[in-house]
Amino acid sequence: MKTLQKITLAFFVFLSINAAAQETIIPEIKYADLEKYIELAKQNFPRKKMYDVMKESSKVAIPLANLSYLDIFTGSYFYRPEDRSVLNPVNPYSVNGFQFGINVNLGNLLSKPFLVKRAKLEYKVLEYQAEEYNLTIAQEVRGRYYDYIQTITLLKLNTQMAQENKGVSESLRNRFEKGEITLDAYNQSRINQFNSMQAKIQAETTYLKAKDLLEQIIGSKLSDVK
Repeated sequence: MKTLQKITLAFFVFLSINAAAQETIIPEIKYADLEKYIELAKQNFPRKKMYDVMKESSKVAIPLANLSYLDIFTGSYFYRPEDRSVLNPVNPYSVNGFQFGINVNLGNLLSKPFLVKRAKLEYKVLEYQAEEYNLTIAQEVRGRYYDYIQTITLLKLNTQMAQENKGVSESLRNRFEKGEITLDAYNQSRINQFNSMQAKIQAETTYLKAKDLLEQIIGSKLSDVK
């Protein structure tokens, strides 16, 4: 039992020394790459494209609202041949030939300024929403990128631990075969090796998921980003 404790203690001291060089992920963060990912997300993410289309549609509605001022006026004309008798001889305004008229819809006249103003306000609202979404998507990209960097670091540590556990287990197997350590000490090393390999596989899965999430939001493979 004392031999097992010494081996375990020495192993964790060794790991602690090797892990000291990876106490932080901050040096791994490349802000130039992060800015590229944010710009790609703004260009490619479907929801961002939807906001852009909505904003453009609202922008088009403004000149259409201005042109709708013409709806206020309606023109009409009446033609009566010159060789016909007048419709009403008493009414001097009822004559032969062409008669033109323009009608003004007062309801439309009063409502048009408000409709134009509403179209402009709706466009302004969509502008603000697009600006807000730019901030939101930038923050989302940052979060996914930091998670991605974290998974890379954890994968490196777990891979290193798995390799070192494998080396320790093989060394103890040789010592066990020579009768230098007990079966319990050898079995414990195998358990440690299994646990570290399992942690490595979990770290690989977490890394792949984080990578997929980052690529999803930027709309491009990380390997394609220059």
